[in-house]
Amino acid sequence: MQEHFHFTADRAKIQKQYAAIFFFVSAQLSLIQTHLQRRNRHLVKQEDSVIIAIHILGKLLGFSSERAWHRFVTGNLFTNGQFLERSRYNRRCRALRFAIKWIRHELAKRGQHHAYAVVDSLPLPLCHAARMHRVKRFQGIADIGYCASKKQWYDGWKLHLQVTDQGLPMGYVVTEASCHDRIAVESVIIQIPHPFHLGDKGFISRDWQKRLYEEYQMALWTPSRKNQKHRPSGAWEKWIQQKRKVIETVFSGLVDQYRITEIRANSVIGFEVALDGILLAYSLATLGLVEF
Repeated sequence: MQEHFHFTADRAKIQKQYAAIFFFVSAQLSLIQTHLQRRNRHLVKQEDSVIIAIHILGKLLGFSSERAWHRFVTGNLFTNGQFLERSRYNRRCRALRFAIKWIRHELAKRGQHHAYAVVDSLPLPLCHAARMHRVKRFQGIADIGYCASKKQWYDGWKLHLQVTDQGLPMGYVVTEASCHDRIAVESVIIQIPHPFHLGDKGFISRDWQKRLYEEYQMALWTPSRKNQKHRPSGAWEKWIQQKRKVIETVFSGLVDQYRITEIRANSVIGFEVALDGILLAYSLATLGLVEF
C-alpha cells in the first residue's frame, strides 16, 4: 500500500480506526501493573498507548516499510510535529513488545470458548528463491525448507499457527523453515489449550496423538491417507476438509492484506514486534473491534 503514489484511503476512516485502536489499547494497558523503568518518563512526547496504537494501525493498513509508515503518520495523523523521530519510534515499539504480546494473548484467550481450533504452518521466506544460497539476512538462524503446497524450496522461517473456527489467531510458534510441523505443534497448542484440534495429514501419528490426549486432554483429528488400513467414512473426510478451510482463509488474509511474508526487519526483536503487531491487528479486525 505504501508503494502507491497517492494513498487513496479515506482519511476520516483512518482516524476512526486509530481512535478505536487507541481506546482499546489504553483500556488494556491500564490492566498491566508493571511499567518500563526509564528516566525522564514525564518528558516523553507520546504515551505508550499512542505508540502501540500507531504500530497496530500501520499493520492494519498493510504497511511493511517502517520508514514509509512513519512518513505517513507525520504527514497525516500528527502534522503538528508532536510525534517521535523515526528511529526513536522504532526503539519504543521494540521496548513495548511485551505489552503488544500480552494484549494479543488476552484477545486470543477468547478462542477457548469456540467450537474447535485448527493448526497449520505458513512459510515466511526472507528472500527470492534464486538468492537463498547466498543470503546473509538472519544467517545462522533461518535455514532452507520445503513448501509442499507450492512444491518449492525457500530460505526463511515457518509460522506454526493455531486459529479458531471463526478465524481468530491463538497460539503461534516461529521456527526455522526445515522444522517439521509435528515437532512444533505441541508448543503451539499448549499456549492456549483447546480440547479439539483439526490438522492436516502431516500430523498423522497414532502414538503421538494418543500421548497428546493423555498428557493434555487434547484431541487432534486429521484426514486419513489413501493407503491407511482403517479409514473413516467419506462423510468424515469431507467434513474435516471443509472445516480446515478456515486456516487457509486466515493465511490468505495475512499474506495479501497484512503482508506477513514481507516483514523487512533485520533483527529478531524487530521481526517479533512486526509479527505480533500483524497478528494483533488481524485479531482486532476478526473480533470486530476495529473496522477494516
